[in-house]
Order: sequence, then C-alpha cells, then structure tokens
Amino acid sequence: MTILEDALNKNITDDFRQLAKDEKVGINTIFKTVSKGRAVIVNRINTKPLGIGFPFRTKINVNIGTSASLANVDTELKKIKIAEKFGADTISDLSMGGNIDLIRKKILDISTVPITTVPIYQTLIEAKTIEDITDELIFNIIEKHLKDGISSLVIHSGFTLEDLKSMKGKRMMGMVSKGGSYTAAYMVNKGVENPFLKNFDYLLDMFNNYDAVLNLGNAMRSGCIHDKVDKFQLSEIKFNSRLAKRANKKGVQVIIESLGGHVLAKDLIKYLKLCKKISNNRPLFVSGPIPTDFAPGYDHIAAAIGAAFASGFGADYLCAITPAEHLCLPSIDDVKKGLIACRIAAHVGDSFKFGLNYLFNDDYHLSNYRFKKNWQKQFECSIDPTEPQKKHPISEDVCSMCGKYCALSISQKLFNNKPSTKF
Repeated sequence: MTILEDALNKNITDDFRQLAKDEKVGINTIFKTVSKGRAVIVNRINTKPLGIGFPFRTKINVNIGTSASLANVDTELKKIKIAEKFGADTISDLSMGGNIDLIRKKILDISTVPITTVPIYQTLIEAKTIEDITDELIFNIIEKHLKDGISSLVIHSGFTLEDLKSMKGKRMMGMVSKGGSYTAAYMVNKGVENPFLKNFDYLLDMFNNYDAVLNLGNAMRSGCIHDKVDKFQLSEIKFNSRLAKRANKKGVQVIIESLGGHVLAKDLIKYLKLCKKISNNRPLFVSGPIPTDFAPGYDHIAAAIGAAFASGFGADYLCAITPAEHLCLPSIDDVKKGLIACRIAAHVGDSFKFGLNYLFNDDYHLSNYRFKKNWQKQFECSIDPTEPQKKHPISEDVCSMCGKYCALSISQKLFNNKPSTKF
C-alpha cells in the first residue's frame, strides 16, 4: 500500500511512528490529516519521513542545480551540504546543464533529505527544441526520475490550451514559470492539449507504483506585483484541486503549488486564505511570495517578508529565495543567505499558527540566555551560531554597544530579576 492508503486503513508503520515523535503529533491526528489530503508524508529510503501540511511545522525547500550556461557540478553538491547544515527540509534538483542523469544520481548519493525534480526541464534539454518534445519523451523521463528514487515531482497540469489562448495580452510578464512556459510552448507549437492533463490517469498509475508525492505546479503565478492575482491563477488552483481529488482516489499524495512569485502585500492574506479554502486545506507550497519588485540583490529579504505572512496564514511549505533571484545562478553563499532568511520567515509563521513556544522554544531559551549574558548558550540557540560570534567574542562579558552601561545589567540590579524557568 502507499502511505496514503496506510493512513486510510490506519496501518501504523514505522514512518507514522517516527513522524509522530519528531513533530510531537498523535498518530491518529496524522492518520486523519493525511487521509483527508490535508497533509502529506514525503518518504525516501533510509531517511526520516517528512510531514508537510497542518499540523506540522512549516517546511522549507532549497533549489539547486546546474543551468544551461553554468554547469559546475561540484559547486551544486557543496550547496547541498550547506542547505542540509542550515536546516533545509527538502532539496529540488533543477539541473539543465551537463549530464543531468549523472548529476541527479550524485545528488541522491550525497543528500539525506527528500529530493524533488521538475521533469519537463530535462525533457527540453534532451529534445533540444520545444518542437522535438513528445509525450513519450516526457513520460519516459518522469519514470526515469521515479526509478532513481526521487521523492516528489512537479507537474504543470492545471491549465489548458484554451487558457493559453485567452491569456494573450492580459499580463505585463505573461508566464514566468519555467516548467509552465516549456509545457505551454509545447502545447501552442503543436496545437495539442496539456500532455500531463491528457495522460493524467497514466501519470497517477506511475506515482502510485513508486509511492511518490505529486506536486501540482504553479504555472500561472505572477511575475510582478502589477500582474495581480487574476482569473488564470484562481482557475489553476481550482483545476489542481480537482486533479488532487482524482490523485487521492488513486492512493497518490498531493502538494498544491500556488500564490508563489510576486503578490502585492495587501492581497497576501486574502488570497492565502482563499487558496486554502479552494483546495480544501491541502498542503500549500509557495515560492516567496515577493511583495515588492524593486529589491534586486535583496530579494531573499523581500521574499522572507512575504513568506512569514504566507506561513502564518496558510502556507505549509516554502521555497527559499536567494539574493541571486532574477540575476544569476545562486552561489553557495547565496543559498545559505536565502535559506536562513526563509527559516526565519517559517519560524515567524509557525508562531502565528502554533503560538509563542511551539515545539522547541528556541526564542524562550535564547531570551533567557541573553538576559543572563550567557553568550555561548545564546549563540548555540541561534539560527546560525557562527555569525553572531563574528560580532561578539564569547569571552567578552558585555557588548561594545552599551559597555558597562548595559540596560540588562541595570535591570537585574533594579528589579532583582531572575530569568524564569517556566514556559
């Protein structure tokens, strides 16, 4: 049976036991949410199961992979080490340069978290041109990824040929999703219906056979805040929600990607709630969203602002945006900065969802150690222990901002405060 079928049958497996322990959630609660499609369990051989969706903490994906113009495999493998060190929950291999099959296998060899791919990327590289893509090639590559042990695949099946025809001239930036644009170009050039939609039952049989998670992609996301959430985005999430029901009936778990890209800040909460309502609270994946367009080089900060609200008001799964967004292939340092910004956003979002002291009470413990001026313990509780030590050596009692006139020192004497041990 697949994981979804185990949940429906309340079959307690090692995956369910491990997830209940890691997330501090009862097994019956996990059965209920997974069986209703409101959470998924992403699995991979010899790794811990990963829960995405409510009531699990917000998860974070990091994108890596070669490009058609820059294919340094060693650099991409180093990005994986950094991503795992600083808390990535999943990694997406978006490689489009070099020997893609070999790169994917190397990534699987050195990584310890679930890996996601977008098979249409490799399809275009192997076909060389949009005109030479075929349905057979698309599905051969999908099966190749599944056989290799990829945990989840992104498929852009939520739009039709008619949608593409009616979309002309309606947006400043058109379709900014790479996978969506490749699929759309194939459809328009050949005058055929969406290949993933046409062959959806065959696709589900493949996913069921490998017990992989189906990510229904966000091809219709907006590429700038002036392209506001429109009928095409809303139509896609409605379409994907219907496809998700079909997938669940076949024992296939589904994540819905929506409201990524660029979204005006004042619209974020309204549309997050609407997306969750339309999808019947299925796991929602977002990239960003970025609520402003004027921050090239700092899009990891802009995206973290959007991601904090996204996580707090419904998104279950975030994609880290790096400072290189819109500019170039990210460096190793870009990946670290983007991931840490996204982790802060997820942590803030989880405080919306679950309360101040959710799970491990990192904020509480850090505040206690800060009050005590226990610099070593304070840094150990922080998101990146090495970075604050560059600003303040552990051997120094006070910081150079206040010196001997520290407000905390005065407060301890004035109020005889003792840090609390309760929470």
